[in-house]
Amino acid sequence: MDLTTLDFQQARIKQILFKSPLRSVLYGVRVADDTLFSPRTNAIGQWIATVVKPRHPARIEVRNAERLLHQMLAASSTLVAQYSRGQIEEARRGLSQIDSLGEQLVAQLEALAKPGPAFAAA
Repeated sequence: MDLTTLDFQQARIKQILFKSPLRSVLYGVRVADDTLFSPRTNAIGQWIATVVKPRHPARIEVRNAERLLHQMLAASSTLVAQYSRGQIEEARRGLSQIDSLGEQLVAQLEALAKPGPAFAAA
């Protein structure tokens, strides 16, 4: 079964929903917890693991998306650590990196809808 346009729209929404609590932490509205940085509890991470990967186990875009997710979560953890050390403005400026990684991640997922040489080497 192929992923639909609706699935990709949901991926974008999940990306936005990830950034919202991160922004809340960096603006002092909430306290970060470890679930914010875990691919297992992240909505996009869960979706990739339970929906995307089973449907497209050999596609390189899936591996790229997982790599980008891990980079995004690690960068988010770094921003929260900066905020905790009092480097508030630096941490907030780092949100642009999260935006960029998130867009790249969603682009990899959207590439699954396109046919082409997208199989990973074994």
